[in-house]
Amino acid sequence: MARGDDIIERLLEFGAGVIKMCELIPESKASNLIVGQLLRCSTSPAANYAEARGAESDRDFVHKLGIVLKELNESLVWL
Repeated sequence: MARGDDIIERLLEFGAGVIKMCELIPESKASNLIVGQLLRCSTSPAANYAEARGAESDRDFVHKLGIVLKELNESLVWL
């Protein structure tokens, strides 16, 4: 396993788990808004982390990891 593979696997599992949970939420105007936001912010960390792993510099890597952290913090708020 390459360095960082465990992190991307956990981020993918997190996103998949949130998707499964959101499918169980009854539809309403409010829940649709919240579910939409939650789906976007909980599924983007894996893609953003994959992008960070291909960073062009240490500074770029740290910046992209910051985006991952912001998306995870937003997920926590919506949860």
